[in-house]
Amino acid sequence: MIPSQMLKGTLEGCVLAILRQEERYGYEISQNLECYGFGRIPEGTVYPLLLRLEKRGSITASFRASPEGPQRKYYALTDLGQKELTEFFRNYRELNRAVEQLIEMTGGYPHAQEDEAAFGGE
Repeated sequence: MIPSQMLKGTLEGCVLAILRQEERYGYEISQNLECYGFGRIPEGTVYPLLLRLEKRGSITASFRASPEGPQRKYYALTDLGQKELTEFFRNYRELNRAVEQLIEMTGGYPHAQEDEAAFGGE
């Protein structure tokens, strides 16, 4: 499970990426994040994040009928959100390269050989 402090800086960009595919409602976004390996993200995290993105103009929201009960609020990516997503990807790649370089230059991952053996590596 990814610690919540590590998720804070990346979750908005990840939600924008999910919405790039198609419009989704809040619970569905949470399920997608879980399927991508982020673990269970509490509603108290997802819905305030969606509200911030909506207020900022990164996403729009519209209510639609649900075959399973009350209306659902669907979220869609805006042009601004697409620009923010592009910037997120650029920044994340830069951060990822820097962290990988740091790991490599400081002796690699701790216990890397043991981890490889335990998970079927060489």
